[in-house]
Amino acid sequence: MPPTPDVDVATPGRTSAGVRRGAWTATALAFAFMVLNFADKSVLGFAGSRVMRDLGIGPAEFGLVQSAFFWLFAAGALIVGALSIRVSTRWLMPALMIVWVLTMVPLLTPVSFGVLLACRVVLGFAEGPAYALATHVVHSWFPAEKRALPAGVISAGSSVGPLVAAPVLTWVIVAWSWHAAFGVLIVLGLLWVVAWAVLGRPSPEETAVADAPRTRTDWRLVGRQLATPTILGVGLLTFVGYWTTTLRVSWLPLYLEQGLGYDTTSAGRLVTLPYAVAAVAAIGAGLLSNRMVARGVARRVARGWLSAAFVVTGGACMFLLTVVGPGLAQMVFTVLAFSLNSASYGVALTVVADLVAPAHRGAVLGVLVAIYSMAGVIAPLVLGFAVEGAGAGAAGYGVGFAISGVVIVVGGLLSVPLIDPERDATRLERATA
Repeated sequence: MPPTPDVDVATPGRTSAGVRRGAWTATALAFAFMVLNFADKSVLGFAGSRVMRDLGIGPAEFGLVQSAFFWLFAAGALIVGALSIRVSTRWLMPALMIVWVLTMVPLLTPVSFGVLLACRVVLGFAEGPAYALATHVVHSWFPAEKRALPAGVISAGSSVGPLVAAPVLTWVIVAWSWHAAFGVLIVLGLLWVVAWAVLGRPSPEETAVADAPRTRTDWRLVGRQLATPTILGVGLLTFVGYWTTTLRVSWLPLYLEQGLGYDTTSAGRLVTLPYAVAAVAAIGAGLLSNRMVARGVARRVARGWLSAAFVVTGGACMFLLTVVGPGLAQMVFTVLAFSLNSASYGVALTVVADLVAPAHRGAVLGVLVAIYSMAGVIAPLVLGFAVEGAGAGAAGYGVGFAISGVVIVVGGLLSVPLIDPERDATRLERATA
């Protein structure tokens, strides 16, 4: 078992029950943080036709606005991840939420295309580090063998966000306007900041790190941690996993309409199915991983093999949905293809907490987010060129999803021999000594 950089949760002045309450309160707040994060991402898609009409832009310009969200996404993950070494997540989390709110304030009234574009670029920068920070928060509250479940809850937030936002924000957009939808998100964001200020507490681990003598950050050690096969394997696995997440957000609704022939209303209902399954799968995978570790299963299996199995199975389903004909089997493969990857994130990133010291964890997680977010730039382009080359019908989508399925399966399988936290913890210990 690797020498995990945990602290004892039994801190002076806190009972074990109090620590448990604090841990699950922090998890609930981080979960809400991710729900709002993905609601912010998806609201523009719900209002797409009205935004294009009001601004007088076409699909190309609207696609540019959607792409702009990822222009500085990786930069935000890297910069804020490095900043987390010196600044507590207690302050970084609400600071990011306030920036999210500020980027939406101009959208309460009619705006130009340039203002909308700028707001999405800044929002992407501020939301880049969100998942890494939320994961870092819950990792700091739980001992190593129990981290996968709360990490799975955080991952589920990325699915619950669009699942809840789709009907609620669409109703607001239809009843009032797309500007009003941003107003709802602003109010919810400010309420979250108040809740964080009232309920948020530093974790025992964070308190121990803060009380320790201040030393200069050993960036050479951070570099060694990033260069371990395990961290590289997690980076590869989350990259191909995020490939699916991006296609789910950007192309799945259009595939249901143009590729499978559903009307807009039916497609809107069906698109929620993968999000619902993804939320359940993420929590279930975390619970299963925790139980495997508790029973003595090696972490390369309970963390690495398990998370890779979800990604590879999802990729295989993505390929198979292009092979079978229309019907129930195709819909089942579609739901599984766009949901199973979500079960891998929380389990895979728990490996980072098993291997990386708390003081460096935020920086390493930030780099991993920057790596896998590149799939958000590449995957929509691959599918877009495939659809344009073969036509917007089922054939075009079939080519794009078949290519994507192969990429996901191959990437997932290649990550398996790389992820071995026990082996790399020993190597890091020797290198540090």
